[in-house]
Parts: sequence; structure tokens; C-alpha cells
Amino acid sequence: MSMTMEIRALILKWALKNAIEHDGKATVKAVVSKVLGEKPELRNTIGEVLKLAEEVVANVNQMGVEQQIKMLEEIAPTLLVKHKTKEEKRLPPLPNAEFGKVVTRLPPEPSGYMHIGHAMSGILNYIYAKMYDGKLWLRFEDTNPRKVKLEYYENFRKGYKWFGIEWDYEKCNSEDLNLYYEYANELIRKGLAYVCFCSKEEMSKGRFMMVGCAHREQPVQLNLSLWKEMLSGELEEGAAVLRLKGDMTSKNTVMRDPTLFRIIEHPHPIVGDKYRVWPTYDIAAAVEDAICGVTHVLRSSEFALRDELQNYIRSLLGLQNPVFVEYSRFEFKGTPLAKREIRRLIEQGIVSRWDDPRLATVDGIKRRGLLPEAIKEFTISQTGLTYTKRVYAWELLYAINRRMLDPIAKRYFFVPDPILVEVEGAPELHVELPLHPSEPLGKRLVHVGNKLYIPRRDLQGLKKGDVLRLKYLYNISIKDVANDFVNANFVCREVIEGVPIVQWVTEDYVNVRVFVPDVLYQDNGELNPDSLKIVHGFGEKACIEIKHGERVQFERFGFCIRDDANALDFIFIHT
Repeated sequence: MSMTMEIRALILKWALKNAIEHDGKATVKAVVSKVLGEKPELRNTIGEVLKLAEEVVANVNQMGVEQQIKMLEEIAPTLLVKHKTKEEKRLPPLPNAEFGKVVTRLPPEPSGYMHIGHAMSGILNYIYAKMYDGKLWLRFEDTNPRKVKLEYYENFRKGYKWFGIEWDYEKCNSEDLNLYYEYANELIRKGLAYVCFCSKEEMSKGRFMMVGCAHREQPVQLNLSLWKEMLSGELEEGAAVLRLKGDMTSKNTVMRDPTLFRIIEHPHPIVGDKYRVWPTYDIAAAVEDAICGVTHVLRSSEFALRDELQNYIRSLLGLQNPVFVEYSRFEFKGTPLAKREIRRLIEQGIVSRWDDPRLATVDGIKRRGLLPEAIKEFTISQTGLTYTKRVYAWELLYAINRRMLDPIAKRYFFVPDPILVEVEGAPELHVELPLHPSEPLGKRLVHVGNKLYIPRRDLQGLKKGDVLRLKYLYNISIKDVANDFVNANFVCREVIEGVPIVQWVTEDYVNVRVFVPDVLYQDNGELNPDSLKIVHGFGEKACIEIKHGERVQFERFGFCIRDDANALDFIFIHT
């Protein structure tokens, strides 16, 4: 290499670095300063250095930032700028919290699979418990035996553990039925609850009209007798419920004589057929938060109307009230979280199962390749504990996930929609390709002849004589392009400024399939017909070494995770 070429290569290296650090635009002065710092002897030829620097910087500044990064990856990967670690954002302090005395809870209903909303709420409860050196309960709200299944209990346990959430105590509400019955008896004896035989329609109409039903005035002894009939089986399911005497004129509709207990004739996965009368959510939550010593209830604002009712129930039973900390529900654009909606999508065959990568279930996002650490950071960074409704864009989470994946994901070549290229005059080479441009993750050795495959899209708009660079390999000049074949000439191995860089694979390729998920619903509420696409292509032979569940980056395509241990099937994570 001539002296001029050496100087030019040195200038190119520092021009690329300077441009990447300044939104794609390098300055001659800054570049020359770096060059002279590395080679002080070039001060004797400063005129030539300045002239070359002006030319090189002008060429570099015409490139896009992505092109600049790809070129610097190849010629000087150690100069790539690493993302600075941002100062860790902390959650705001809890109101009325005492160090060492805070108790929070994870209260999942095991009626479906855990989703990202459960996860983010769980992360908040866990972090606050740790922040105040407190305790955390895992408490399953399993008082509807028709909905709960053992697999759902375990799914939540595994999900919380995947996020690194550790709880101090665990219980199920179904373990405390006898205690609930004692409290029910107490309310009835005090004349605060009554057995009602109204239909659901009649109850709804009464609540709407703010008028109590005739059963409300039944004597205490009659209510106690009817309550025993509910427990013994003399009254069938749907015949009667136990209601609280609330305030039928309250503006808060949940205070208008809510149902506390109902009959459900269905075996429970934990307690079997032992019980037939089950508490509703409000009395179960009111009692459990008190007896578990929960000091702070952190939950989404959809429960806000129930605060008054639960506090009222506790006041009647002489139980302690917690502090409520409520925030807007965690929702993501185009993605259903409601279990009934997900069930419908599965039943209709729109999604495959609960771990479909288009879903925001924890199994789905895990299969999609998102990192639990990214979701934790996202939760902390986005949570302001306010009522302001927000529908999050997935791109916000992807940006954090990308930053965490970038330094640890190995790089491989994947060529979608491949087209064969024959390079006349190309040398036969054994090339060492780094598994990461700036991290010591190893290398793979590739034998290269004169026939390769590149993405068809990279040929669009090219004409005879145009030059492409095959990354880490050499430059080629387009000679002729047909439908399924490209003829090209070998140019040189040195990097040429401004030349597009493309990935490639040799004839020793493997077939790869990438599933590309998108949101299920469009902005207009209609199903997205392109929510799942499949991209077929060729991968380099080293793709065989990628482990099931390993996250990698297919260069110039995106981050992907291997989805099948027996086939080279991948799921696209994000770019």
C-alpha cells in the first residue's frame, strides 16, 4: 500500500468515527487532529493531509449513519462508540411509607396466562418492597372455580421468576373460605348483609334506579337461615346471593348493595368440591389485604372506584385499610391484553396459542426475544404513577431492548430473497468473520469461492459499472443482471469510501425461515392482515451453531431469536 493510501485509510477511520459521533457529519479539523495524534510525523506533510482529509470527509458526510457504522465496523471496530450508561431512574417515593414496614402484593387471578401488564405491575410492587426493605406477597385471587386452572398458577410463578421477582410469602384466597364465612356471618348478624333472590336483571335495574329490593328489609334471623341454606346446598346456583347493605343513592355505583358471595357449583383445582359458596373480588381483596398486613396497594386505576367499597367493608369488620397508589393501566398499541379477547383470538385460529409472538403474554414476549431486564427498565422509565391514560408504542420498549442486546448478540449473515452472484477474477479466500464488531465474542471461518448470494433488494437501481462491497470480503463491479443471476467483476479488497456494503453467503448456505410478527390490530381497530409474515432466505453455515432461544443479529436485517431446536426457524425481534 502506498503512503498516500495509508494516510487516506487513517483519515477514513477517524472521519467515520467523528461522523458517527455527530449525527453523520464529520469536521475536517477534528479528523486531522486525531490523525496527527496517532501519526505525529505527518505534521511534516500537513498540506497533503489537509487536502486528503477534505476529500475523505466530504465523501463520508454523503453517507447515511448506518453506512458509516457498517464501514467502521469493518475497518476499525474498536472505535465504535458504545452507548453511555444512563443514570438509573428511580421510582417516586411511596406516600406514608416507613422503612422496614412496607408490605406490597402480587395478586394475580389464575384465569389465564400472565401478560406484560401483570409483569409491569409486579415489577413496581417488587421494587417498592425492596426500596423500603419491606415484604412482598404472592397471593392468588382464585375465588371463581370456573375460571382458574393449575397451569395458570404455575405460569404466573414462572413469569414472575423470569423477571427476577422474589416474593416472601405465598398463599391462595381459596385457602381462607372458612374465614370469609365467619366475616359473612358477622355482617349478617349486624344487619349489614342480606340474602337476595333477585335476578341479575332486577339487581341491575335497582342499582340504576337507586332503589333497594324487598329482600333488603328481611330480618337478621331469616338472612342467617337463608345463608345456611346457601352453604348447605338447599339453594341451587343462581338462586340467591349475599349482598352488602351499601348506599343505594351513592354516586359510586359499586357502593349500591354489591354482591359479596355467590353459589358456584364447580370443582376447584386446589380445594375440590369442599365449598360451593364463593366470595366476590371486593370482599376477598378487602379481607386478604388486611390479614396479610399489606400497607400499600399498587394497582391500575381501573380499580379506583372499588377503593371506597373495600375500605368500607374493612371498616365494618374492624380491619386496617392500606394506602392506595393507583396509576394508568399498562396498554400497548394494537395489542390485546384481556384474557377473554386472547381466548377468542385463539379459538378463531387468528393466533396459534398463548405464547404466540404477536401477543403480549409473558410467554409471547419471551418467545419474541425481549429481555426481562429491558421490560424492567421500561417500567421504571415510563411509570409516573399518574392517572393519565397512555397507550405505549412498542418502539419505546424495543429501543431499550436493542441497547441491551447490541453488545451481547452475535452477528451472522442472512440473505433474504437471495440471488446468485458470480464474480469474475475473484480470489479464493478463507476469511475470518468476527461474531461481533467490537466485543470479543469469537470468529467464524468461511471459505469463499467466486459464487455467492446477496439480497435481491440490494440490486435495485444498480446499473453496469456500479460498485458494491461484500462486507469483510471485497468490492465487486456489476457487469450484468438477470432475473436469477448476477455477473460481476472483482475490483479490490480494500474498503472504498461511499460504496454500499451488503451481506452475503457462500454456496455452502443453509435454509433459514424468519417469522416477522407485528401488532394484531390496526389504528382503525381492524385486524392487521400482515400481523405475521414469513421471510425465506439463505443463512451462512455457522447459523447451525445458534442455540434454541439464543438472540442474534442478522446483519442489515435485524435481531432475531432461534425458535426451534430442530429447524432453522427464527422470530424477528426488531431492527
